[in-house]
Amino acid sequence: MLPSFLVPEQIIREDGAGPELELGASQGKLLLLTLGITRIIEQESLDVSVWGSVDRSNWGTKPLVAFPQKFYCGTYQILLDLSRTPEVKYLRAQWKVNRWGRGDPKPLFGFYVFAEEAAARQATARTA
Repeated sequence: MLPSFLVPEQIIREDGAGPELELGASQGKLLLLTLGITRIIEQESLDVSVWGSVDRSNWGTKPLVAFPQKFYCGTYQILLDLSRTPEVKYLRAQWKVNRWGRGDPKPLFGFYVFAEEAAARQATARTA
C-alpha cells in the first residue's frame, strides 16, 4: 500500500534487492519514485531499477523503470506509469554498485527508495 518505502534507508556494499511491495489500490496508477542517496564515497556508482510482478515469483526480464546511474548524494525523482502494465501487483527495487580507483574496493552507499501516487502528491501540494 502506498505511500511506502520500496527500500528503507540502509547502508549497502553490494548488489541486492529490496522487499516486495504490494500495490493494492495503487495498481495501474501513476507513481512518483524518489531515490535518496544519503552516503557515498568517491569513485563509485549506483544503478537502481524498479521491477514489477503479478505473482511475486516472476519479475520479468527488464525493469519497469530505472534511475539514471548516480555518483553523488542527492534526491532524485522519476515517474512510473503503471497504466501500461495494469496487471502488475507487486514492486521491488534492485540495485547494482560499482567502485573503481584506489582504496577499499568495496562500494559503500546509504540510500532509500520511496514510492507514492503522483496524484496524491499533487493534491498535497495544492492544499499547502
